[in-house]
Amino acid sequence: MEESESPAFTSQSSASAADPATVFSLAEAGDNKVERIASGIAEVDRVLGGGFVKGSLVLLGGEPGIGKSTLLLQVADRLGVSGQGVLYVCGEESPQQIGVRARRINAASENVRLLPELDIAVVEATVREQRPDVLVLDSIQTACDPDMSGVPGSVGQVRACTARLMRIAKDLGVTTLIVGHVTKEGAIAGPRVLEHMVDTVLYFEGSRNHAFRVVRAAKNRFGATGEIGIFEMGEAGLSAVDSPSAALLAERSECVPGSVVMVAVEGTRPLLVEIQALVTPCVSQMPRRLATGVENARFLQVLAVLESRAGLSFASADVLVSVAGGLKVAESAVDLPLALALASALLGRAVSLDMAAFGEVGLTGHVRPVSLSESRCREAVGLGIRRVIGAGWRKKPVDAAFVEARTVVDALQVAGLLGSGQAGPERAGLLGGTSKEG
Repeated sequence: MEESESPAFTSQSSASAADPATVFSLAEAGDNKVERIASGIAEVDRVLGGGFVKGSLVLLGGEPGIGKSTLLLQVADRLGVSGQGVLYVCGEESPQQIGVRARRINAASENVRLLPELDIAVVEATVREQRPDVLVLDSIQTACDPDMSGVPGSVGQVRACTARLMRIAKDLGVTTLIVGHVTKEGAIAGPRVLEHMVDTVLYFEGSRNHAFRVVRAAKNRFGATGEIGIFEMGEAGLSAVDSPSAALLAERSECVPGSVVMVAVEGTRPLLVEIQALVTPCVSQMPRRLATGVENARFLQVLAVLESRAGLSFASADVLVSVAGGLKVAESAVDLPLALALASALLGRAVSLDMAAFGEVGLTGHVRPVSLSESRCREAVGLGIRRVIGAGWRKKPVDAAFVEARTVVDALQVAGLLGSGQAGPERAGLLGGTSKEG
């Protein structure tokens, strides 16, 4: 059904009668320093690039139940404690429900005021009267503009409400935070223009079955994108994880085939994560290929390289890979540790606990260098890793720890999964081999 929309605003004068606008030179435009407001939570400030920019519009998206409202309530409380006036518009929950959550997470700032309202016109009038420093709207899918047709959450309503909030933020200098739900594909629900209208887009990632949550900046007009903040969900709400690498590897205490440590980089932060693989005999006509936390296309490419360049066969096996802790790794540096984990699971030989890897694997089987190699090595060595396998680079900051591998076969030999000079192991009994430490 086609949705009819009325214009959000109309010009009071014709274009020919309009007064000329003021223009600025490019040199003058950068004179004013960006004013930021610290959120009171270090991981949130890291993702934002130093805190909320005054007068900016920030969109936080995530799956239902992931912890978006809890995080924003904690941020609102910290801002209130620091002296900022916060107006919290609760469109999805009643003030009583929010009060129960606030007591559970020990949030009780008197500077945080609740407004149970769905009408965006009433919200705008209240903001213009009370002039809070920060406005929080939970969520944009529940807001309704009386000047527009359609139900809350429809394309026209979401666009119109966001435009009004943007006007409030820029006219009054009110830092505005809005919550947006995501679809089953992982994109924020509503029109795609929603993400273009706001200044910053944050995604709250993770699984409700895992303790760790990740806040990732997908768009930031006032800072870098790609930075992440890592939190742990507990009874008292979300708490920042001080040493993410140590926390993610805390349960990795014994050598098990199919487990390899990867030195990843999120933004500018090196992070050690565990790549896991499982290879089992196939009991159906079609072998299964399942990847969790890793791009499926990259997973299939690494499988093909191992079969073609290293002589390993996964044709009659079900193959499953996963990133421990519920994290997602999208960078190409996952290729090499993924290849090692797959070979380890297939051969039944464990990779040493004090070994890690990173590097891109090309279709020719060669290992290519990736960015921030020095930072990756320093992080690994700081957590007790003695050998790091990867492609060579001009400057080796940790000579004792770094082991260069030109090809994926070289890497398999360094990890102890293949013998010296062995490029294609015998395939007999590979799915039922005895576990051996590499």
